[in-house]
Amino acid sequence: MERSNVDLQHGSPVPRYGLSLGCVGLALALALAAQYYGFRDVGLPLFTLAIAIVTWYAGIGPSVLTVLLSALSFDYFFVEPLYSLAIAVQDLPYFVIFVIWAVVVASFAAVRRRIEENLRNAREDLAHRAAELEATNKELEAFTYSVSHDLRAPLRHVAGYTELLQRHASSVLDEKSQRYMKAILESAKKMGNLIDDLLGFSRMGRAETKKTAIDLGQLARDVVSEFRQETSGRDIAWKIGTLPACYGDRSMLKQVLVNLISNAVKFTRNRPRAEIEIGCARESAREVEVFVKDNGAGFDMKYENKLFGVFQRLHLAEEFEGTGIGLATVQRIVHRHGGTVRAEGAVDAGATIYLSLPRA
Repeated sequence: MERSNVDLQHGSPVPRYGLSLGCVGLALALALAAQYYGFRDVGLPLFTLAIAIVTWYAGIGPSVLTVLLSALSFDYFFVEPLYSLAIAVQDLPYFVIFVIWAVVVASFAAVRRRIEENLRNAREDLAHRAAELEATNKELEAFTYSVSHDLRAPLRHVAGYTELLQRHASSVLDEKSQRYMKAILESAKKMGNLIDDLLGFSRMGRAETKKTAIDLGQLARDVVSEFRQETSGRDIAWKIGTLPACYGDRSMLKQVLVNLISNAVKFTRNRPRAEIEIGCARESAREVEVFVKDNGAGFDMKYENKLFGVFQRLHLAEEFEGTGIGLATVQRIVHRHGGTVRAEGAVDAGATIYLSLPRA
C-alpha cells in the first residue's frame, strides 16, 4: 500500500487529479442520496473523508483541488440558498467552519504522509547502511584472519632460527649478544600470543552458535575446578552462588567464564588471600545477569570504556601479563547472545564484571 501510494504521487498527474474528481463526485453523490432519504448533515464528514483520501494518496496539488471542489459543492447543494453559490448570513459560520475543517484535515494528512515517507526513507537508508556495515565487518573479519594466519609462519621461522643460533653460537657470543637473542625470543613469543588471541577473537565472531539450555551453576563449577588445580599453591577463597539456567552456546559461554575467572586469578596474585565470587545479580523471565567479582588490583572507572577494547590494557605488562583481548572476546560472545557486559571497580579495590544472558 505504501509503495503504491508513492508511485501514485510521483506518477502521471492524470490519475492523481482523476482521483480528486472521483472522490469529490462520490462524496457529493452519497451526501445527496443521504439527504434524499432524510439523513441531514452528512455532507461535512463525507467531503472531509474525500479530502483526507486525496491528500494521502495524490499529494498537495490534487488536495487543493479537492478542497476547492468540496467547498463549492458544499456551498451549492447544502448551504442556503440552495443551488446557488451565494451564502446566507445565518449559514456563513457553518460554511466557514467547513472550509477551515477541510484545510485542517488536508494539512494534517499532508504532514502525516510526509512524516511517514521520511520514516520509510530513513528505514530504507538504515537497512542499506546495516547491510553495508555487515559486509564491511565480514571483510574485516576475513582480512584479520588472513593476516593473522599468514603472520604465524614467518614468526615461527624467526623464533626457530633464533633458538638454533642461540644453541649453536652460545659459546662464541658475549653476554650482551645473549641478551639480545633472549629479547628476540621473548618478543616473538609475545607476538605469537597476540596472533593466537587475534585468531581466536576473529574465529569467535564467525563461529556458528549452537544454543541450548545451560546450567550456569554446573558450568561455573566445572571451570573453577580446572583453575583450582592450576592455583593449588595459592590461598584463594572461591564462592559460587546459586546461578540460574540460561540459553546459549555452551562452549562460547564456557570461554566467557574462563576469561573472566582467569582475569580474577591473575589480578588477585598480589593478595595474601584472594577472594573470587561468581553469582547472580538479578533475573527475570527474559534474562539473567551474572557476575564475577574479585578483590584484586581493580581499575579506574574513568577508563571503563577502554576495558572491553581489543588490545586495551589498563595495567603495565611488567605487573600483569596478557594481550588485552580477553574481555573483548567476552563482550563479543555476550553480544552474539543478545546480552550486554558492564564493569565496576576501583583502583586496588577489586573489580566486578556483569553480563546479561537470555533466559530462553
